[in-house]
Amino acid sequence: MGPQAGDNEFTLSGTGSSDKDFDNSSFGASVDYGWYLSRSTLVGVRQSVNFADVEGEGISDDFWNGSTRGFADYHFGLGAARPFVGASLGAIYGDGVKDTGVAGLETGLKYYVLPTTFIQARAEYQFLFEDSDTAEDNFDDGVWAYTFGMGVNF
Repeated sequence: MGPQAGDNEFTLSGTGSSDKDFDNSSFGASVDYGWYLSRSTLVGVRQSVNFADVEGEGISDDFWNGSTRGFADYHFGLGAARPFVGASLGAIYGDGVKDTGVAGLETGLKYYVLPTTFIQARAEYQFLFEDSDTAEDNFDDGVWAYTFGMGVNF
């Protein structure tokens, strides 16, 4: 059950994000494509597209944005339930955001319902940055992004 070294992985998930106080939120879809370097280590590329309906002081608008990130995850165990931790690094762009870098730490769980098919839940803490100086400053002002979806190893 689960992947072997050299296997590929494709995941399709619904996504959501909220600021740290859960005042503004967005929803969208995420597609992951990855390669297993070992039974436990997955590296890949993640593409997300999100929609937000933002209301605030004098603001009421719809926004579309996307992000493209590389990621690396380490999975624990070899059974049907496989928790994982990881990190991602890439760019965010679109109507409702300033085009900039994004980095994050993530954790989640894959549960294999068939030998090569799983459902997945993941939570990421993401923060934006323009350079190394702003990355350290912006870590405390990050956002939570969460996904739930399914995937297949091949």
